[in-house]
Amino acid sequence: MENETTPAQTGKNEMSTPIAIVIAGALIAVAVYFSGGGTGAPSQAQQPTQPTGPSKADIVAVAPTDHVFGNPNAPIKIIEYTDLECPFCKRFHGTMKQVVTEFDGQVAWVIRNFPLEQLHPNAPALAEAAECVASVAGNDAYWKFLDEIIVVAPLNTPFPMAQLDATISKVATLGPVKACIAAGTHKEKIQKETADAVASGGNGTPHNILLDKKGNPTLIAGAQPVEVVRAAVQKALK
Repeated sequence: MENETTPAQTGKNEMSTPIAIVIAGALIAVAVYFSGGGTGAPSQAQQPTQPTGPSKADIVAVAPTDHVFGNPNAPIKIIEYTDLECPFCKRFHGTMKQVVTEFDGQVAWVIRNFPLEQLHPNAPALAEAAECVASVAGNDAYWKFLDEIIVVAPLNTPFPMAQLDATISKVATLGPVKACIAAGTHKEKIQKETADAVASGGNGTPHNILLDKKGNPTLIAGAQPVEVVRAAVQKALK
């Protein structure tokens, strides 16, 4: 399992801090950002505590307002709560594109926001930019913007914020997107999705939940390889 968690310790390999404190740290970091507070330096990525699977009641149903890649009416949906600067999320991005292609119409990939500012100071701003691209230019532009983020800042590379305008301009009209960002149009949505991620057991990114044909959830923890995701989909399709 590979994902990034909220910072839980100062020692090298100590995992004694209760998960409640870990989760609280993530929520406080997000709250500081959304109230206009400062940012901190990224911390070293660490292995998460072993998560437990969410219940059906913990999952917010997929809605028309979600960002969906693939067939929105697919019988299997994989919800990824993501941080747009997380290296494991960038790796999983390619995995999910392959899965959607392989299962041709049977898998929908849904992305929701879970920016971990303590690890990636630019993540909340990138989430806002992505949401504004979607509201100005549509769902296709949203997914193209995510691709462009990875092109500009590959694995383990912080996004250079000086290039944000140029990156937006590749997929949408810059002026309306910047106005949307300046107005804080989607801050509340990002806050809510972060809270939803925590409520469904998320303590790191990517936090992935597969929903089968009946909406029953299965946790896919971290940036699993394509073989693991493929097997989970095949099982859910039976």
